[in-house]
Amino acid sequence: MGSIEEAFDSWFYLGKLGAFNAENLQVQETGLDINYMTYDSQGYNRSLLALMHNMGEFEYQGQWARCWFDLGTSDGIALDILINALTQLSEEYVTIEDLYIGGENEDWPVEDSESRPSSIYDN
Repeated sequence: MGSIEEAFDSWFYLGKLGAFNAENLQVQETGLDINYMTYDSQGYNRSLLALMHNMGEFEYQGQWARCWFDLGTSDGIALDILINALTQLSEEYVTIEDLYIGGENEDWPVEDSESRPSSIYDN
């Protein structure tokens, strides 16, 4: 499970740094030819912050693992990037049979969570 935790830790760290800001995707919006692209270094400052806030500890039950995140103001692209990374991780290193984002596993109630930050999620 180490490589899975590393992937999530890396993803969260990028999120804390504001990497998943869909308002500032200058390279993506330029298209295929970026040879002579001029990057607007102030573009980030003109966009709304897109920061993740918190990550809980990983929990394990049988073959299941889960972790809680406060995605803050990060954009949906963050989840696309996570899913892409986990898909490739599953292809090359460790098989991930099912990936659930959000919701609750009926066999593992949320109330049983030891790392769930209740002050964030119970409002």
